Parts: sequence; structure tokens; C-alpha cells
Amino acid sequence: MTAVAAGERPAGRRGARALVDLVFRARELSLVAALAVLVAVTTAASPNFLSAQGVKDIFLNTSILALLAVGQSVVVITRNIDLSVGSVVGLVAFTTGRLLADGGHGVLTALVFGVAIGAACGLVNGLLVSFCRVPALVVTLGTLYVVQGLGHYIAHGRQINAADLPPGLLSLGNEGVLGVPYLAIVTLAVMAATGYYLRSYPSGRDLYAVGSSPEAARLAGVPVRRRVLAAYLFSGVLAGLAGVMWLARFGTVVADPARGWELLVVSAVVVGGVAIVGGVGTVYGAVLGALLLTTIGSALVVLKVNAFWQQALTGALLLLAITVDRVLAVRVARLLRRRSVRYG
Repeated sequence: MTAVAAGERPAGRRGARALVDLVFRARELSLVAALAVLVAVTTAASPNFLSAQGVKDIFLNTSILALLAVGQSVVVITRNIDLSVGSVVGLVAFTTGRLLADGGHGVLTALVFGVAIGAACGLVNGLLVSFCRVPALVVTLGTLYVVQGLGHYIAHGRQINAADLPPGLLSLGNEGVLGVPYLAIVTLAVMAATGYYLRSYPSGRDLYAVGSSPEAARLAGVPVRRRVLAAYLFSGVLAGLAGVMWLARFGTVVADPARGWELLVVSAVVVGGVAIVGGVGTVYGAVLGALLLTTIGSALVVLKVNAFWQQALTGALLLLAITVDRVLAVRVARLLRRRSVRYG
């Protein structure tokens, strides 16, 4: 091999990696463009859409979904899925509300209690998927119904009323700083910290390696089971936090208030560019996906469009995102093979 050829190899590999980064960065930019077009069209039809209250409502409605999307994206990156998050949100929201309604507890206690329940649910999912090697779809579908049933058993048809909750918790869910809701600040902080961790720490990059090829990651010395367990634990923690945020946001809560949200969360993640087959995507894209879906829902309400079309558009976006992921994956793989042949 000549000196020139030897020097070209790393350049080719760096170029291939830059190509992959560029493709998926463009995916996130396309979401921003879609959001801009959607907001512009809706504002032209209804100028009040971008009023201060309208923007605040969008941020509040997005915060919980985006927080769940951050946790779900970490799981999906490892080539797994967590369908139990909606049920965990409901269980945490009701049980935490029951705890606070009994009196003598503050916001900090609610946060610790809710996060602990979510962590326990995530730990169960992670142990069954990583160490017992039960398929993630089966495990989380099972825990979805188990947690859902547990929530209904505890509730016994009762509901939590906002009047029974401490004012500090309700302030957390409906107030903010300089017009930015506290819930949005919490979500943005979690997103930024998670994104930085995934990109900057070896254990974070291990999650991408696991999603790309679990067997290759294992041969490379990555503790695959521990990484998958950690991903589920993290998703459970954020689901617990989202449950407390749900309680703070709405105040009045019945058993299983977030029924069906697990599919909405998965849709936000996939629309945001996190490949359902694992190994690709960012939490920033997942949050943008959540913001896009929430804005579509708000726009349809403002435009007085039947709610059926929101579900239809969500499904169409999901199918489109999966199709785009597949097409991009095939094209990127083809380009990488060509570069490998050229520089190999």
C-alpha cells in the first residue's frame, strides 16, 4: 500500500461518518421547516394561533410528550421499544395525587415518589428484556396491561381533584419564567443533558453500538445487557417524572389518563428521525417530532377540523417516517460500500 493510499483510508472513513451525520441532521432541519410551514399556514387562517396564550399552550402540551419521547428514543436506539410508558404515566399521576391529597407532602416528595415508581417499572422491563431475553414488544405490552390494571385497582373509580393538591404543584404545571412554562424548561434541560451524554460519553455511544449490531457490540466488549437495562431504567424514570408533570398540568386525574399515549410517543420518536431498527437518531429529533405532532393537533383544533384527521395524519407521518428511514438507510449503506471499496 502506498503512502497516499494509507493516508486516504481515515479520510474516507471520516467522510462516510460525516455523510451519515449530514443525512440525519438534514432530517431534523426538515422537521423545523415543516413546523415553520404549518405555523405560517395556520396563523394565516387564524391570527390568534400565535398569541402568547396559544404558544404557551403548545409548549405545555408538548412538554410531557417530549419528555417521554426522550426516554423512548434512548430505548429505541438500542433496537428495543417501551410500550408501557402511557400506563406508567397514569399510575404515577394517580398514586402521586392520592399521596398529596392525603396531606403533609410537598412537591419534592411528589417528584421522588413518582420517579421511584417509574424507575421500578423501568427496572422490571429492563431485567426481563436484557437478562431474561424476552422480546421487548412482548414484555412491554404485558407490563402495559399489568400497570394499567394496577392503576384501575388502586383508583376504584375515584379521581384526584385539583382542589386537593398543594398550590406549589399546580404552579409547577401552569406557571413559568419570562413566559416559558416550568414544564418546558424541565423538558429542555433533560433533552440537553441526554443529548450531551449520548454524544460525549463512551457509555452513551455504546447504546448506538448496541442498536446497530448487538452481536458486534458484544464482541467489541460492550456490556450489552447492562446498557439495555440502563436504557429501560432511564425511560421508566422519565415516565415517572412525566406522570408528576401530568398531575401538575391537569390537576384533575382519573385512573389511566394517558391511555394510548405509548403509540403517540413512538410516533414522535420515529417521526423525529430515530430509526425503529435502532442505532440511529437523536433526542433532539425526537423532541422536534413531539412538537410537530402537538402543533398539528393544535392547528387542527384552531381550524375546526375533525379530530379523526389528527389520528390519520399521525399515522400517515409514522408510515412516511419509517419509509424515509428505510430509503435513507439503503442509500447510505450503498454509499458507504462504495467508499469502502474505493478506499479499501
